[in-house]
Amino acid sequence: MMQRDWLNRRVEEAIEPELEIVDPHHHLWDYENAYGHYDIDDLRLDTGSGHNVVQTVFIDCGSNYLTDGPEHLRPVGETLFVAGRAEETERTPGATISAIVSRADLTLGAGVREVLEAHIEAAGGRFRGIRHSGANSDDPSIPSSRAQPPMDLYRQPAFRQGAAVLADMGLSFEAWQYHYQLDEALALAQAVPQLRIVVNHVGGPLGVGRFAGRFDEVLADTRAGLAALAACDNTVLKVGGIAMARTGVDWHTRALPPTSDDVLDTWGELLEFCIQTFGPDRCMFESNFPVDGETCSYSVLWNAFKKASASYSPSERADLFALTARRTYRI
Repeated sequence: MMQRDWLNRRVEEAIEPELEIVDPHHHLWDYENAYGHYDIDDLRLDTGSGHNVVQTVFIDCGSNYLTDGPEHLRPVGETLFVAGRAEETERTPGATISAIVSRADLTLGAGVREVLEAHIEAAGGRFRGIRHSGANSDDPSIPSSRAQPPMDLYRQPAFRQGAAVLADMGLSFEAWQYHYQLDEALALAQAVPQLRIVVNHVGGPLGVGRFAGRFDEVLADTRAGLAALAACDNTVLKVGGIAMARTGVDWHTRALPPTSDDVLDTWGELLEFCIQTFGPDRCMFESNFPVDGETCSYSVLWNAFKKASASYSPSERADLFALTARRTYRI
């Protein structure tokens, strides 16, 4: 759970506060869950903490589903909820929620079109795609995604049929799986080359459960999987998700939260590998808040990204912090 009182023990002034940021990955819900409460006021508190965050993209998190009607259409409730919050951001100062990515069950195959059309209608022009997570673990100490997907989800014929419908409608797919499943994402990218695939959270390296204490091995496997995906020109990469406790960081166990230098000491080499491998025009820094707020503050995280990209040109940094997200989500 994100604990603001603890996070506030570490305050860093925002580096380069004028640098424009589009945060392409955050969540929202209006109730308490394992990550606490995170609604529009919480988002505004983070995006207004010193960095120049001007637009954001909401990503599926299972919030506010419809409670009745056909089961396959219930995720549309999330889009309705977020569209209302997006309208609020347009009326008030601060970052605007400019795009929405919700969930649809791609194993519906051709039948997923009905769900996607309902999302489009509910979003008020903001709907850009779906995330149907494949993150799977048979280790109880490693959380699988909410719907407990099978290990081979991305390889299922019905799923790929649904992915083709997604592509046909000009929508994108968020691929969220763990590092040892990157071959599944690769197979999907090759099987449906017309589909824009956004790989979440630097490929999902894990450092808990059976992967605890195996950091170098996990990073080597992650780099290999990402390099293969980068060869598919229908993929882009979200560079973030590095402060989730499941990555193995122990910052949340310390008296003080991490500094931006602490973040770079752990993840700097992987961040550089990602940017070099995909190129700045196919990478976008992401907050993944409030989930990354388990161990690191919003402001410190973006300071780390700014430090990690300091050697790149102004145009390359514009891609990393805003333009890749704008191209990907058409905002």
